[in-house]
Amino acid sequence: MSQADLGRSIRISKERLNALATKFFPVFNEHNILEPISADKHSARFDVELRRITTFTRVPETGERVKVSGLLAVPIGSKGSLPVVSWQHGTILSFDQVPSNLTRLEAESYELHDNVDSIETLFNIQRFAGNGYAVIAADYLGKGPYRDGRDEAYVVKGATVQCCLDVLQAGLGELKKSGLRLSALFLNGWSQGAVNTQWLKQDMQRRGIKVVATAAQSPFNNLPDTFHYWSSPESYIPCTETTYPLPPAWITPCMIVVLGSYRRYYGLNDLFKTAIKPQYLAFAEKYWSDYSLDEEIAKTIPPAADFLTDGFFERFTNDTNSKLLRRLAANSTTFWEYDSPIRFYYGLADEALNPSLVKMALASGGHDMAGIPIDGASHRGAFLASLYGDSAVLRGKPTVFDWFNSLL
Repeated sequence: MSQADLGRSIRISKERLNALATKFFPVFNEHNILEPISADKHSARFDVELRRITTFTRVPETGERVKVSGLLAVPIGSKGSLPVVSWQHGTILSFDQVPSNLTRLEAESYELHDNVDSIETLFNIQRFAGNGYAVIAADYLGKGPYRDGRDEAYVVKGATVQCCLDVLQAGLGELKKSGLRLSALFLNGWSQGAVNTQWLKQDMQRRGIKVVATAAQSPFNNLPDTFHYWSSPESYIPCTETTYPLPPAWITPCMIVVLGSYRRYYGLNDLFKTAIKPQYLAFAEKYWSDYSLDEEIAKTIPPAADFLTDGFFERFTNDTNSKLLRRLAANSTTFWEYDSPIRFYYGLADEALNPSLVKMALASGGHDMAGIPIDGASHRGAFLASLYGDSAVLRGKPTVFDWFNSLL
């Protein structure tokens, strides 16, 4: 059983939350698809306590017992029961850009920085915790203050689900110690976190844990197809609703993290040698070890279209490569039926995820699944619109915040 211990705790004012959200809003508002953040519509109403929580998780793939961390955000003055959002953050190409490190805001002089701090978590705290919800967010395995040199488990299903469950239970335990109780549970996640959120919902469904509603932004669903798209975007039918951008340079590091995680947690020991072209092996091994992309190294990022072994998705190349594809398929979230409402927010100008990769999940997910396509939205823009978009941008659909409120 997970055991939580009390970590760092700070108080952040609603004024500071609003100021920080306003400051970073333009950074995520790519292509300027949204109107500026509105003090009337989008302000936090409560000061918020941010608390680092720690607990233990057991990794199903390896049997290891590991200490992990996460964040609990609670509106100050809460009494009795309150709704809880389990938030799953997106891809982090670093080791410490995690939710619990927002406790750095304890120092009034500390300035948040994009690509250093978990700004996406800040937006969730400002919208949800600042307006009456508790927010619980795992840092994930191999991330945060208790990493201890451990590799992360990127899109590794069992390890991720167990970590998120254990951090959620630890957070709920801390709420109980504070005299608070759960009134309704919601799930929310972006990008990698959208996959994690769907996994979490399915596991809770299996366990009989009630989830009122689930939201996912820029969701990866079919993992082999996503991996294929990253390396061969020209093989996909272009989206007819918009001019579609090609995957950016940072996709190659994401591919390395997928391969490194599957090598580590599924025992595919020779995966780098079988999947990656020889001329890129040294780069891949170094990046997997330190996640460093300083100015000189960034100039040498291999192109995703040339990164994998020739014929990787077209013919049998190696037993290990075939095992990888089967593992990715087994961990996909496309063909699932959900027993409570779920909404996908996805951008029609998403540089990392072709809309065609979302639509099959929408078709097969059950009667209470819906997709909300967002014109002109990038990967980040779709996430931001899900929290701050208006009716025009969201085609008459509510934001995640307004939707969750309507279900309370």
